[in-house]
Amino acid sequence: MLFTSYGFVLFLLILFLVYYLIPGRFQWMLLLVFSYVYYGLADVRYLIFIGVTTLTTYGAGVLIDNAATKNEEYLKLNKETISRDEKKALKAAVKKKKYRILLVCMLLNFGILAVMKYTNFTIVNINSLLGFFGSAKRLNRVDWLLPLGISFYTFQSMGYIIDVYRGTVKAERNVGKFALFVSFFPQLIQGPISRFSDLAKSLYEKHPVDTKTISFGLQRMLWGYFKKVVIADRMLVAVTALIGSPEEYKGAYAFFGALFYAFELYCDFTGGIDITIGIAQVLGVKVTENFNRPYFSKCIKEYWNRWHITMGSWFTDYIFYPISVCKPMLKLAKFSRKNLGEVVGKRVPVYLSCFVVWFATGIWHGAAWNFIVWGLMNCLVILVSQEFEPLYRKFHEKFPKLKGTFGWKSFQIIRTVLLMSSLRMFDCYRDVPLTFRMFGTIFTVHNWGSFFNGGYKGLGLDTWDWAILFVGLIICFTVSMIGRSGSVREKIAAKPLVVRLAVWYILFAIILVFGHYGLGYDASQFIYNQF
Repeated sequence: MLFTSYGFVLFLLILFLVYYLIPGRFQWMLLLVFSYVYYGLADVRYLIFIGVTTLTTYGAGVLIDNAATKNEEYLKLNKETISRDEKKALKAAVKKKKYRILLVCMLLNFGILAVMKYTNFTIVNINSLLGFFGSAKRLNRVDWLLPLGISFYTFQSMGYIIDVYRGTVKAERNVGKFALFVSFFPQLIQGPISRFSDLAKSLYEKHPVDTKTISFGLQRMLWGYFKKVVIADRMLVAVTALIGSPEEYKGAYAFFGALFYAFELYCDFTGGIDITIGIAQVLGVKVTENFNRPYFSKCIKEYWNRWHITMGSWFTDYIFYPISVCKPMLKLAKFSRKNLGEVVGKRVPVYLSCFVVWFATGIWHGAAWNFIVWGLMNCLVILVSQEFEPLYRKFHEKFPKLKGTFGWKSFQIIRTVLLMSSLRMFDCYRDVPLTFRMFGTIFTVHNWGSFFNGGYKGLGLDTWDWAILFVGLIICFTVSMIGRSGSVREKIAAKPLVVRLAVWYILFAIILVFGHYGLGYDASQFIYNQF
């Protein structure tokens, strides 16, 4: 049941109505029921997988918490008699027990994710190796079910169990409440990847009717639908035409295909997140923001601090930092400094940690080499940029008046957009050699005149469609600019009633009139649903 389907709108209307009619203490239970109904309607078999993840993670969290609590109580009762060495040994034993529980839980759940999502990818690569070495033997692909949103709810659950192990959160003792944390339907399919410490409080507490909160939530949803059905789904038509015929659409067409895809992805993904956050806000639940105007970033590192924020912070907190400070990495750092010199040696652990993170980021997005190469190319650009920082400083020392000017900031922003659009070509074409070839044609095939002299009209969109896209993107840009100094909804709320009603009714009318519908229309799946 897609966010843009009529069935989903009816689903929400029923939920919103019942949610505020029942006593507050039952609201979280209603959300749990609706979350499982929503997920089960996609495929009832999905419930088995999310149920296994929920129960195993819940059980592991309770066991880890119990071990820590019993140890604390024992130490408190025997603090006068227990020796320092005994205390140290006891803590080490408890830590080892907690680690074993954590390890079993993570191996099981990441194992499920790996088997369901990456088995065929592994088989394809094994078959390629067999062919390379001249063997005629081939492994058969498997036709296994891939649960919807498995990457999102697995990462969210594993983030929770790691936090319990670290002692930053207490284990949830109510299995129903924990099940809701894992399965909360607005964010189940495309995120954000919430932390238990951020989501739990507002997810479980009572929520009386608050007209401002409900109104703001509906407005956020409306803005998300505008970006999705007016811009993203319309832009998808041109992107599909450009990517679908790479031999025909080279040069300028490849350039605009990458640029169009970047804007389509932004409006599609952020539109979905806006709908997610809006639904949660109508229900009184606070969900973490996942974007912060990423296309205003001045470098790729800043971009990744603004784009899919919860995913980036997950990889940073649960992969990069643990790898950076683990014993093998510290030994490698010491060995590298001793044998390769200080300059090179100190970079080895950092580079290796970044490589692992970006390899994981790439393969998280999809079981294909194009995603892996895309992740590693991001890693390469970030590391190269860091190495060039001394040159950047010298440049700005020589031209001090340039830094901070509007022209320089604009150059940095445009450079980042073009760079990220180029890297996203791996996502567009889904074929690594083809992506490199198409990128090369941007500089070798000179057909810019062809594109602007009517070539763009053959991409499935008429003049009105291009005009709507242009105006829609201008509106998005304007709203982003206004939002830099505070909440746009708060600013609109401060206006007279007539102005407020006019803004939202006009936006609603634009969605109804200019939404990319058609005969037999079936709303396009959100791009990040596949992950």
